[in-house]
Amino acid sequence: MQLQLDDVALFARITELGTLSAVARERNVPVSQVTRALARLEADCGVRLLHRTTHGLSLTDEGDTFLAHARRLLETRDELASQLSGKLAGPSGWVRISVSPLVAQAVIVPSLNELYRRYPQLQVDISADDRIADMAREGIDIAIRTGTPSSETLVAREIGSYGRALYAAPAYLATHGTPQHPNDLARHRLIGNSASPFLNRWPLAAGGKGQELQIQGHTRSDNSAVIMALARQGVGIARLGDLLARPFVERGELVPVLQGHFADTRVPMYAVMLQERHRLPKIRACIDYWAEWLRTLAP
Repeated sequence: MQLQLDDVALFARITELGTLSAVARERNVPVSQVTRALARLEADCGVRLLHRTTHGLSLTDEGDTFLAHARRLLETRDELASQLSGKLAGPSGWVRISVSPLVAQAVIVPSLNELYRRYPQLQVDISADDRIADMAREGIDIAIRTGTPSSETLVAREIGSYGRALYAAPAYLATHGTPQHPNDLARHRLIGNSASPFLNRWPLAAGGKGQELQIQGHTRSDNSAVIMALARQGVGIARLGDLLARPFVERGELVPVLQGHFADTRVPMYAVMLQERHRLPKIRACIDYWAEWLRTLAP
């Protein structure tokens, strides 16, 4: 196999964008040039990598296998380039991160201007989703998670933490009143999490003797960003991460409720990386920076 890395990169991009024309527009070349490169790659491999139908493109079984190896090839190329250039010009290149929409909005987005000022040759690609990403298959460099990974192929570093507390919008409290005791919540509209039932167990503070309030929820969602939006719109009272709710509290869109009545257990935040990539200068630079940024946000 006499593979050309540019053809391999083009194939990976086709699978991400979904059409040959989209890749052609991105590269500012004719579609025919992309078609020829794909045909050349398939000829080099001796197999068909993509099904082409009137409905679009889809991976063949061989194409799915090739894509996983292609991403590793491209990662190795990028690692070599980063190692060589990083010693001379500082961290550079694309860093693809996987993060929940709320953490993206509350932490990553506000931090980027300073990151780019410090490392002008870095570029960040944000994949914002509540689900756990397949880091190797999806080409993720850093996943920011609240749980430690169980796989031996991953490395985790704690970069910060946050607590959880109850919040409601001023409009909700004006209409329904402000609860003064946890027992008052039985008369209020509560917002639950349908994806993570354990988040519907609201632990009481020490005075509650380790007890917890099990809520059913007047409204529920499986998405943390939607739960935040529901609270901000005055739909009900939600238990939210204090770090994530902080910008909305500062703008007067949310108000803490029943402070001191519920346990404020800290939840660690981890930067998770593939074992073979965590020493790359661009990845180390991002993680060191976000750990520093989170320290400035700590209550």
